[in-house]
Amino acid sequence: MPEKVVPGPVQDTGRIREAVCIHTRKIFDSCKDKDCIEDLRFFPTCASQEVINRAMSIKAGSAELLHAFVDVQSIGFNRGFYTVDVRYFYRVTADAFIGATRPVQICGLCVFDKRVILFGSEGSAKTFSSEDVMMDLERPLFEGSLPIAVVEAVDPIILNIKLVDVCNCCQCDNDIVEIPPNICACFNGELSFGGNDIKRVYVTLGQFSIVRLERDTQLLIPVYDYCMPKKECIGECTEEDPCEVFRKVSFPVNEFFPPSQLGSGEGAEGGGGFCSCN
Repeated sequence: MPEKVVPGPVQDTGRIREAVCIHTRKIFDSCKDKDCIEDLRFFPTCASQEVINRAMSIKAGSAELLHAFVDVQSIGFNRGFYTVDVRYFYRVTADAFIGATRPVQICGLCVFDKRVILFGSEGSAKTFSSEDVMMDLERPLFEGSLPIAVVEAVDPIILNIKLVDVCNCCQCDNDIVEIPPNICACFNGELSFGGNDIKRVYVTLGQFSIVRLERDTQLLIPVYDYCMPKKECIGECTEEDPCEVFRKVSFPVNEFFPPSQLGSGEGAEGGGGFCSCN
């Protein structure tokens, strides 16, 4: 069994020069998910709600992930495991058709809640640094040794969108959630949360995400060499002749001669030669 590696120079082991101790975040557990979120309530702006009430049909536009609020809580019956609650806020646009006129773009908010359980290990050490601000007295000085949850997500795909009539028996607003002010500020106008709805919009989204739990830790890693940049910095101001700089730019052949086949290489059927003018 090899001897335990300690910080310091390393004997000839490939190109490794030494072992160093660094402070970083170690990933204890992670998961990836592909969520199909069906029939999310669409909260339009007040102006968009007026359009929806008169719309005959609706066509999907785009969806943008504005923010994801993340909360971590320990599980009492399973030590070392934690729940990660994520609330996604989306800005969704669509085209509403009123009669035979041109479509009118509408915009609104969709909210999705997600929970996962991951292993985050245990720790009771209290960590302080010179970066801590003592003037922030609104929060406790020590909030417990919880792992840090990190959520990575891309903008979702709109899988379906539908326009439905609101009957008198369906005027409940139980699915309304509290919207933070910074999310409301992302829309041009006040959001409508029901009350006078004649029609409503429901959206189905496809969301890809990765969730992980991390903790600050010290790790011993091998070092090959210093990371020295190879590229020289180019200043904004240069005395080089602009015409000389332009001569170094390659001619954009593809902008003038679109390829006859997508992904075709040299010698592809239908390809032709290009002439070079001197």
